[in-house]
Amino acid sequence: MLSDPLLTALVCGGLGLLVGSFLNVVIHRLPRMMERDWAEQCAELRGEQAPITETLTLATPRSRCPHCGRQIGALENIPIFSYLILNGRCSGCRARISPRYPLVEALTGLLFGYAGWRFGFGWATVGCLLFIGAAIALSFIDFDTQLLPDDITLPLLWAGLLFNTFGVFTDLRSAVVGAMAGYLSLWGVYWLFKLATGKEGMGYGDFKLLAAIGAWLGWQILPVTILLSSFVGAVVGIALIVFARHGRNVPIPFGPYLAAAGIIALFWGKPLTQAYLGSLAS
Repeated sequence: MLSDPLLTALVCGGLGLLVGSFLNVVIHRLPRMMERDWAEQCAELRGEQAPITETLTLATPRSRCPHCGRQIGALENIPIFSYLILNGRCSGCRARISPRYPLVEALTGLLFGYAGWRFGFGWATVGCLLFIGAAIALSFIDFDTQLLPDDITLPLLWAGLLFNTFGVFTDLRSAVVGAMAGYLSLWGVYWLFKLATGKEGMGYGDFKLLAAIGAWLGWQILPVTILLSSFVGAVVGIALIVFARHGRNVPIPFGPYLAAAGIIALFWGKPLTQAYLGSLAS
């Protein structure tokens, strides 16, 4: 039944809308959960009592308006449609709801749908959906906090090695070498930049994210991935400076550009690599 590419795309796209709604929760809550854990650990090291706060997990408390605290009902939490019906406002206090919520849902739905259409029903599609979901969550968390949580990057890396144990995207040898090469390449750039300038040019989360991309796609895809992420980062960075008056000294997170390049490489990495190698040979 799901052998029809269009039907697979529709099923995956619908799933993507639901996953996108969950990713909004992850993007909002995971950094705050991490901050609470750090505060509790610091208090424990100082021999102090950690402050008592409301339990915060990905499941509790229920979603609510950040302005008035009103709990969001099931009918108000339908991906994209609820935002449109409510005209982008809380039904209680009429405060504006960030358009980023439907954006994340739509982006996840579109990418999931394309993955289903491109790869059909099978393990390759399952892997794509996992990779895309993690990449979207990491991108928006990094935009907000300049953090790439180990709770996402490390499971993503191990999942890539697991899938490629069965040769879903590449052979296991290429995946292992890709994980090592991805981490060490940015680690080397980090230390060269730090020795030359005395400043840190990127965080360790970027190393782990590129290692995860290498684990999923193999070491052969890494050069194109790095070039793509640098190009996207340069274009966006220049646009922010010119149009948004973003200060030149204000750091710009690199994780979203790595994640975007990883998704591009997931779909078109092999032909892009062949074209790149062909341009070098000519």
